[in-house]
Amino acid sequence: MIAQAKGKHIRLSSRKVRQVIDLIRGKDVPTSLVILTHVTKRSTNDIAKVLNSAVTNAKTKGLTEGQLYVSKITADKGPSWKRFRAAAFGRATGILKRTTHLTIELDVITAK
Repeated sequence: MIAQAKGKHIRLSSRKVRQVIDLIRGKDVPTSLVILTHVTKRSTNDIAKVLNSAVTNAKTKGLTEGQLYVSKITADKGPSWKRFRAAAFGRATGILKRTTHLTIELDVITAK
């Protein structure tokens, strides 16, 4: 692992974020950024933001985008916000507004 970035308390369910991160796992950074710009999911903005943060962390070590690939990316469950909504007969039902903790690790592409 060369660089790492974390995004915590992202206001999306981890299940929906995993649909997008599966597309970029193992790919190089420029390809991953292109994929994120063409996928029409709300989570792509937050994933791209964390990915750019990891790239910036790697640039402080003297590396460029072309030398890096996404070696590990995970979307774990964060805490859920608990809210209530009105229901029939004067009752209230619970709603869970889920959050995600996103972790991205970058590594250097090795020549084969």
